Amino acid sequence: MALFSDEQLALGIQHGHAEDLDLLVERHYGPLLGFLFRLTGGDRSLAEDLAQEAFLHMLSKIDTYDYPRPLKPWLYAIAVNLTRDHYKQAEFRHTDSEAAYLDIPIASTPETEFLSGEETQRAAAAMNHIPLLQREVILLRYIHGLSLEEISQVLQVPAGTVKSRLSLGLKRLKERLKADR
Repeated sequence: MALFSDEQLALGIQHGHAEDLDLLVERHYGPLLGFLFRLTGGDRSLAEDLAQEAFLHMLSKIDTYDYPRPLKPWLYAIAVNLTRDHYKQAEFRHTDSEAAYLDIPIASTPETEFLSGEETQRAAAAMNHIPLLQREVILLRYIHGLSLEEISQVLQVPAGTVKSRLSLGLKRLKERLKADR
């Protein structure tokens, strides 16, 4: 499976190789589902629907994929846009859920040093109280390890906007954690 890059698999899908789609889905479904689960505040059913829809959308637009453009940011951009569209629906009224988060790994960096052991669970729950635009950036950076440039591509915003959302989101997360003590 690791013999081919995501980009090579996408090229194979463009040429009608269905097995390349299987490999791509196998490689990215779990991480994408985890991202969407956290992004939707722990709504597993919604996250599963959005993940499936993201792959279907990717497949329907695979002819527009421009090799060797990085595939992961493109896939995550599709997922983010589908999530945003879901929350924009007039009939949808989002309320904070009390979803339980389990073992969400948050990378150890200077920005996240305040998140130690037992605080990880509280931080994950506090993410429900962070605005969606900031939650997206935090999850893409610290859970999925995307660079600022890749996040910029995923969200289709300038790198400065990514930095701003990240800074503000981490500040709000830290404030929320302090308030919950």
